[in-house]
Amino acid sequence: MPVDHEFGDQHTELKLSIVEKYLHFFTTALRGKFGELWYIDAFAGTGSRTVRHEERPAGLLDGGEPERVERRRGSAKIAIDVRPAFDFIVFIENKPTYFAALEELRAIHSGRRIAVIKDDANDALQSLIAGNSWHSKRAVLFLDPYGMQLDWSTLEKVAATKAIDVWFLFPLSGLYRQATRDLADIDQHKRAALTRMFGSDAWEEELYPKTVREDLFDGIVEEPRQRSADVAGLEAYAKKRLETIFAAVLKPLPLPLHDRPQRFSLFFCVSNDDRKAIGLASRVGNHILKAGGMAS
Repeated sequence: MPVDHEFGDQHTELKLSIVEKYLHFFTTALRGKFGELWYIDAFAGTGSRTVRHEERPAGLLDGGEPERVERRRGSAKIAIDVRPAFDFIVFIENKPTYFAALEELRAIHSGRRIAVIKDDANDALQSLIAGNSWHSKRAVLFLDPYGMQLDWSTLEKVAATKAIDVWFLFPLSGLYRQATRDLADIDQHKRAALTRMFGSDAWEEELYPKTVREDLFDGIVEEPRQRSADVAGLEAYAKKRLETIFAAVLKPLPLPLHDRPQRFSLFFCVSNDDRKAIGLASRVGNHILKAGGMAS
């Protein structure tokens, strides 16, 4: 029986369309140039997603529609369908029911080299990277975390391969929920989450700069520290951090496109520091992102 994985809206369709277009480019452009082409999905879900359409009552001009459930392809099934095909596909998923659904998907495509790993995404990714030589491999990694689960140390290891292109749906809403306006309101749990996300505690000084004022009686007084960066500023800060480890980070696509506040930023990051590789990946990535940004 299919497992319901109900999530997302129009921005979900858009992000999956963008990734699918890049996967087609990737396997077409690099086929035969390297020993193996890999696809890695670190938060793979079930392979499909459930879309519920509510009942639409009959009107004067039409008969309406009953409630219906539609199953659409998720990122895992999209990667399997890509032609030319990937040589090896890795799905990582820690939720037991989702893992079981992915195992069923793997069994259906038993002629393909597909691995399904039940583990924490950070642990699995770091083990996968450490256990393989990347000299003759190239890969695309899709990161669509369910929240702020992705550790900076994992991204560092991905970037160090110089062989993996990354599509990262950055959880911007998670960032501005944790990075509250007043520094004094950030408890230890939020502080640890932000440090894990950005790889150091430098965010505290950079997002909450110290300011002082001159008081007639008390002299120089330090003001309560507040975040001056708005949502766009937080996105810019995330991009600046990613640029410290990746060879290139493109301007992200804000998602959803038309609803506010913005909740996500779809980043494309290139780990290969070869100038020609950066140029080609960036041209294609920018073209796809620009076309996505013009979607209605």
